[in-house]
Amino acid sequence: MNKKNYTRWLFVLPAIIIVLALFVYPIISSFYFSFTNKNLIRPTYDFVGLDNYIAVLKDKGFWNAFLNSLKWTIFSLGGQLLVGFTAALALNKVKHLKGFYKTLLIIPWAFPSIVIAFSWQWILNGVYGFLPNILVQLGLCDTPPQFLTDRVLAFVVLVFINIWFGAPMIMVNVLAALQTVPQDQYEAAEIDGAKGWQSFLYITVPHIKVVTGLLVVLRTVWIFNNFDLIYLITGGGPAGATQTVPVYAYDMGWGTKLLGKSSAVTVLLFIFLMAVCVAYFAVLAHWEKEDK
Repeated sequence: MNKKNYTRWLFVLPAIIIVLALFVYPIISSFYFSFTNKNLIRPTYDFVGLDNYIAVLKDKGFWNAFLNSLKWTIFSLGGQLLVGFTAALALNKVKHLKGFYKTLLIIPWAFPSIVIAFSWQWILNGVYGFLPNILVQLGLCDTPPQFLTDRVLAFVVLVFINIWFGAPMIMVNVLAALQTVPQDQYEAAEIDGAKGWQSFLYITVPHIKVVTGLLVVLRTVWIFNNFDLIYLITGGGPAGATQTVPVYAYDMGWGTKLLGKSSAVTVLLFIFLMAVCVAYFAVLAHWEKEDK
């Protein structure tokens, strides 16, 4: 290996070390501990084979959390795509002050999760919250709605917050893709008498479907893995109504100290998301072949 190659590896070495420390090691350790009865209280542990996986798959709490994760992902992703896509199409038509409107719409995405969580907690609190008390003062409710302690309302509110938080990312990326669509194709379609929906379906969609597909993949993984918003706002409550798989794994690991079972949950989550990604990428590969 010549000196130039040594220099090349020297520059990337810090990044490799960080990746190994923060990404590879946690994955390997989770796989390892998932086959043990590791407990955060006891220093010693034994190998138990697949016992943790069998126990988790027999636990009704796990399946409740998994169902909540599916609903959380489907409704949040659908809402983010709808709002973000609509906002991107609207901004693409704006002629003046586009930068101002883009900045205004991207504000929710710019704030840290902890700020968003505590702000919405203050707004929605059933005792001193701004929104519940305003609704009572306006005569729309007799008593302050318990947005964070009602099983149905808590889940709906979390989905709304996640849509509000994540839609700007969809908007920015779709808007960037829309601006790469050749305008002469729209002009040619207009001359040929194509209607607006036909131009959208046969010109816009083919140009942005791959970008949108990649966004769907990324957002699916991020939303399914989302922990901070849910845990900080409801903690998975009330009575497990908003407990998703990441929250369930956290409660298992840090609540009951059963790190072995918690690791088994994270491995199952990893396998599921990998299967989803493989399916998504198969669809994207098919789209790319169609475009060639």
